[in-house]
Amino acid sequence: MNRFLQIFKIKELRNKVFIVAGLLVAYRVFAAIPIPGIDAARLQNYFNTNQFFGFLNFFSGGGLSNLSIVMLGVGPYITSTIIMQLLTIIFPKFKEMYYEEGAAGQAKFNRYSRMLAVPLGLAQGYGFLTLLIAQGVIARPDPFSMIRNVIVIACGSIIALWLGELITEQKIGNGISLIIFAGIVSKLPSGIGAAFATYTPGLLTAYLALLAAGALLIAGVVYLNEGERKIPVAYARRVRGNKMYGGSQSYLPLKVNQAGMIPLIFAISVLLFPQFIAQIVTIFSSSLGVKVNDLATAFMANQFAYNIVYFLLVFVFCYFYTSITFNPEEVAKNLQRSGGFVPGIRPGENTEKFFSSVVNRITFWGAAGLGFIAIVPSLIQRFTGVATLTVSGTAILIVVAVALETMRQVDSQLTVREYEGIE
Repeated sequence: MNRFLQIFKIKELRNKVFIVAGLLVAYRVFAAIPIPGIDAARLQNYFNTNQFFGFLNFFSGGGLSNLSIVMLGVGPYITSTIIMQLLTIIFPKFKEMYYEEGAAGQAKFNRYSRMLAVPLGLAQGYGFLTLLIAQGVIARPDPFSMIRNVIVIACGSIIALWLGELITEQKIGNGISLIIFAGIVSKLPSGIGAAFATYTPGLLTAYLALLAAGALLIAGVVYLNEGERKIPVAYARRVRGNKMYGGSQSYLPLKVNQAGMIPLIFAISVLLFPQFIAQIVTIFSSSLGVKVNDLATAFMANQFAYNIVYFLLVFVFCYFYTSITFNPEEVAKNLQRSGGFVPGIRPGENTEKFFSSVVNRITFWGAAGLGFIAIVPSLIQRFTGVATLTVSGTAILIVVAVALETMRQVDSQLTVREYEGIE
């Protein structure tokens, strides 16, 4: 509690918290502004009966339920990021830009991702509106209104991305994750209310199991995020002038789940990709787009196939994102430059192989654990029959993980300022 109160005692950190809160409020305001010509009652009834679009809604930060101007949220940017990451595997030029050109290369890479998000936002906006028109959820507007709405939706997606980057610049949390976090939190009260509204005395055991599962999920996410393997590191003694440096021992912490909740978000993006395909197909053929969307909805309803694919996607993305964020070769080089070494391991190539082996082993358990935690809500929902659990369970995973990461960044900011105060 004292640690939390310290945030508001430091002016600079207090201002950052208020800026982030203000930006999140701004996003929620945008999420409450619908595009013109929407029948809110008909739209709400459609989303209440379609679990597939429930996923889309919390993934868009809660802006989809009323077809707001930020209805796509940061979805187009996440899709463009996945595409760009895959291009690093196909094209050496992109790989060199991201891995070898340092901060400048990564800034250029992110700029290309933002540029790609614009046409994706236009395509997704038009396709999604056409899909809803084909299913009779909204009335077909005139061509001018359609073009206007598509442009507004694409601009709203870019605004969401811009707000997310402004939040990230404050260094007390990832902006995109916090936007999704805010959307989920805003929907949790209504989700809990819906669960109690559908309560029947005969399902008391199911609801108790739901509460127990929620507590275990939270504990599992915390345990997975905080778990780490500590690699001992020793530093050789060096003489500079009349002083001796080094000779100390430390350790290098390698997290069991290096990728955080990013694999979960990426996996959901891929699961929603058939719906994105349906949006694109609808541009050319409304009937075919509806068929593709129906197939995607049927897949979501098949819990067995859905859980297997979901688990495998989370597992694969854990390895994929860890390979991006942790480079054993670079870590080994930096350790050697600073005069450090792992006891019993030769510096250089042997240290690199050692780090690769350790990271692969711990990532296996981290990926398996995260994948299992991701599908547990769906499994329990199948046994309890509580329909709201699947979406709420995934939401809990993201909320807890984002809260932990934000707390970690805030704590690091407090620690830095404590050292500055000592100096």
